[in-house]
Amino acid sequence: LFTQAIVDLALVTVIVHLGGDTRTALAALFVVVIAANALLLPILAGLTVTVLGCGVYLGDTILSSQGVLPSGLTGQIVVFAFVFQVVATLGRRLRETAARQDRLESELRQARFEASEILRSIRAGVLTVDGQGCLAFVNPPAEQLLGLRGDRDLGSPVLELLAARAPELHQAIEIGLRDGRRVGRGEGQVTLADGRSFPIGLSTATFEREGGNLPAVTAVFTDLSELKQLQELHLRTERLEAVAALSASLAHEISNPLASIRSSVEQLSAFKTEDEDEHTLVQLILRESDRLSRILGEFLDFSRVRAGKVARVDLLAITSDAVALVREHPDCGAGIVIEQHGEQTELDADQDLLHRIVSNLLLNAVQACAGNGRIRIDVGVASDGGGLPSASPMEQHARLVVSDDGPGIPPEVQDRLFQPFVSGRAGGSGLGLAIVHRAVEAHGGMVFVDSEPGHGSTFTVLLPSRAY
Repeated sequence: LFTQAIVDLALVTVIVHLGGDTRTALAALFVVVIAANALLLPILAGLTVTVLGCGVYLGDTILSSQGVLPSGLTGQIVVFAFVFQVVATLGRRLRETAARQDRLESELRQARFEASEILRSIRAGVLTVDGQGCLAFVNPPAEQLLGLRGDRDLGSPVLELLAARAPELHQAIEIGLRDGRRVGRGEGQVTLADGRSFPIGLSTATFEREGGNLPAVTAVFTDLSELKQLQELHLRTERLEAVAALSASLAHEISNPLASIRSSVEQLSAFKTEDEDEHTLVQLILRESDRLSRILGEFLDFSRVRAGKVARVDLLAITSDAVALVREHPDCGAGIVIEQHGEQTELDADQDLLHRIVSNLLLNAVQACAGNGRIRIDVGVASDGGGLPSASPMEQHARLVVSDDGPGIPPEVQDRLFQPFVSGRAGGSGLGLAIVHRAVEAHGGMVFVDSEPGHGSTFTVLLPSRAY
């Protein structure tokens, strides 16, 4: 630019000189050159051009006047300097303003990029709907939760799709678009095209747009399935604690009268009688009293489940012992195949209680197969969460999975399966799995069931590696 300024100055000088009189209107061309370069060039370069311009103009004027200084020359030089001062000041301010604007635009672009990256990386779903009901923004979790197509859906009407898949979310967005009101906290249900359904927690915020346009609504929502599952586990634990306390009380209250009844019947049976019906009734009473005694014993076992002697144990070794024990059980016939897989997995646990967990789950699987089936046991350290709900306090945990190919468990029973007296098969006492749940909870762990009628059942036990 400086070289160009020198060339422009030379051309103007030639033009003014050829004009014959430096005091003509052509002298204004010097003002143009000085002003342009004061605006475009840095201060020092612009000042240099101004000084050169003044010198050239002064020299040309003196030569043209044959050594006589014409009147008004000083005023013109002052005008040149004044123009430079004003335009240079304005140019500096313009450059500062432009630099500040560039910096702000860069910061704004960086802030938008960071905000976009944050919104795309968080686990919650985020979407924005503009005043026309079109999708303005959606992050990957929202795409996955709602079954959207990402960028392909941007700018397209989305309210009708939301009304079909997430009615409560649609209603919250409608309230924001219509009334400008936000929803601080709410819950809803999402039903996808493939039939899957899950609960969500949602909130919305409304943003006024520039130019008086209709407001946009941003919704933030999360899948509550894991949280609901944890809440259900805690409620189930509280119910089992109450039932356990009641069971212990009832067992003690019933056991003494039952023992007296059995003793009396045994004394009566010692007398010879020829009445066959009377003998049958006595045997029935004895048999049923034995059954009640076993149930009371299970009740007491259920109520006394506590993790007492906690030590570092190997879950794989305990599982091997339990498998050997169950293989000798009368219900485990030749048609039952038990496969064991896994690796050495150490954890802090009560060895006896852990053995009961594994034995009860294995025996439950054996009885579900009814003499013919395949059972698989997997032991290991869970990786990448291993099915653990994100809200769980457990960090490192061991995993035990017991699967069978039996008839499965009816859906209406699965939600109550770990409650006392609820059994997934005919003839079950309904206390075995309740004891499993109590024992797992005593270790601070979790137990889940996944079953489909006709396709077997899978029980998953997650236990913390370290006691806490």
